[in-house]
Amino acid sequence: MGLIVRHWHQSAAGWHGCLDGEAGRLKHHDGIAVCHHVGMSVRLLAFCLLFGASMRAQTVAPFEVEEATIAQVHDAMSERRLTCRELVDAYIRRINTYDKNGPAINAIVTINPDAIKEADEMDRRFAQSGLTGSLHCVPMIVKDNFETKGLQTSNGALVFAGYQPREDATQVARAKASGAIVLAKSNMAEWAFSPVETVSSILPGYTKNPYALDRVTAGSSGGTAAAIAASFGLVGFGSDTGDSIRGPSSHQSLAGIRSTMGLTSRAGVFPLNLRADIAGPIARTMEDAVKVFQVIVGEDPRDPVTAVAKGRSIPDYSKSLDRNGLKGAVIGVLHEAYERDSTDHEIVQIFMRALDDLRRAGATVVDPAKVEGLEVKRQTGPSLCMGFKYDLNHFLADRSGQVPVADLAAILKSGKFHPSTQKRLEDSEKGPENGPDSEACQADAAYREQFRESVAKTMERLKLDAFVYPTWSNPPRLIGDLNTPAGDNSQVFSPTTGFPAINVPMGYSRGGTLPVGITFYGRAWSDAQLIKLAYAYEQATLHRRPPASTPPLR
Repeated sequence: MGLIVRHWHQSAAGWHGCLDGEAGRLKHHDGIAVCHHVGMSVRLLAFCLLFGASMRAQTVAPFEVEEATIAQVHDAMSERRLTCRELVDAYIRRINTYDKNGPAINAIVTINPDAIKEADEMDRRFAQSGLTGSLHCVPMIVKDNFETKGLQTSNGALVFAGYQPREDATQVARAKASGAIVLAKSNMAEWAFSPVETVSSILPGYTKNPYALDRVTAGSSGGTAAAIAASFGLVGFGSDTGDSIRGPSSHQSLAGIRSTMGLTSRAGVFPLNLRADIAGPIARTMEDAVKVFQVIVGEDPRDPVTAVAKGRSIPDYSKSLDRNGLKGAVIGVLHEAYERDSTDHEIVQIFMRALDDLRRAGATVVDPAKVEGLEVKRQTGPSLCMGFKYDLNHFLADRSGQVPVADLAAILKSGKFHPSTQKRLEDSEKGPENGPDSEACQADAAYREQFRESVAKTMERLKLDAFVYPTWSNPPRLIGDLNTPAGDNSQVFSPTTGFPAINVPMGYSRGGTLPVGITFYGRAWSDAQLIKLAYAYEQATLHRRPPASTPPLR
């Protein structure tokens, strides 16, 4: 049998060639389609294979992982331009070059030592049957409060150094089942306490904002956000009790989804306050965030709060990715969320331009859209509903014999935590361990219900599809600065009501250098509608751009 090649062309399947007029049959050699014909020499066969491989190498550009999307990765794999091994190698190379070296972003706590082996297995399975799931070979950056089987999960604290869970957090397990690879665990604000900065005792130093290395990432999911912004992975997981998906997404020009309470599971995520904790995706695009969101939603027996999702139809959220999604929408401006004496004038100007963009995209903007009935006061004083102590102690008790400490008291005794968190830990330990059935927590639940009713009634009265406001009222702070205004606008509305909120890039302040985000906030179970609005705004404005501190590697 022999082979000869007369002409070459590129197609989705690779490089092809065949002798004009020859009777033969196509066969692939390393992605090259060739014509076999009886009587051709082995030497000529070898020459043609080498020639074809050379032509392919000269013509097919290497896949660039910087700013890559899931769809682009899967297309490249289907076209045999990229393997899972090559993709994982490329991200590890970027981490090694930029995380502790060069700009020293300092976002990564540990790299999965089995990531390459898992990528090779993905390539083997792909060769047999194609994509293994919607997240096939998606290298993920996972916040270090998500339990990850076989990988250290520390919640940012030295006291949990070496703790390797026996099973994955539900969201991690669901992502893996859809083909994702946990590439690395990311730094976080220890215990998820700080919404402002990302510093912990498990990793020395601050995580830096890739857009300005002297600026904070926000918290507490700042490590995940910085890593995704710097293209250390395709997508990431963060958690959000008051701010920590949306704030870091705002500071790093990313998309972040905080779901309706009960739509997504928190099982296996170290708790801060289960009355408000949410876990979810952070990504460079809404499309990628939605692909992750799709696989993590739904009831989970491990998290009782998701019982409200039982029997509820889960939408195909990809149908919400509509570039014309703002046409006919009614959007209210939530001044109560962002207006204060310290609000930065430039942020307001950028937000006003965003409102004009919404109008140009076909939305009606109601300004102001005042929420009536917020005069109700949250109970304060010594009988507060103390979520952290109660929730953490029960989390640790459920893992008795696996975790190195039994409770908050043992954590304090160990001294293995960041000094900045000591007072809050001590105050929590001194306070009552009020559970959900306590009088204080029942009062808190009533307050939240009144707040929900006020928001829902306002939306109904004004016929609103969503509210919008700047995610932060001020630019990212300088690292170490705890005196100037922080500007976090995320602590009240979504965490108190349990209603969904999404951040997408809104532009840049300070001469176009520091990212600014906009929040879309809506009713319970309106996640699909919010995705539609946020995606349409993202596509109409295309504010996302990569940081200069972590350029492509050559």
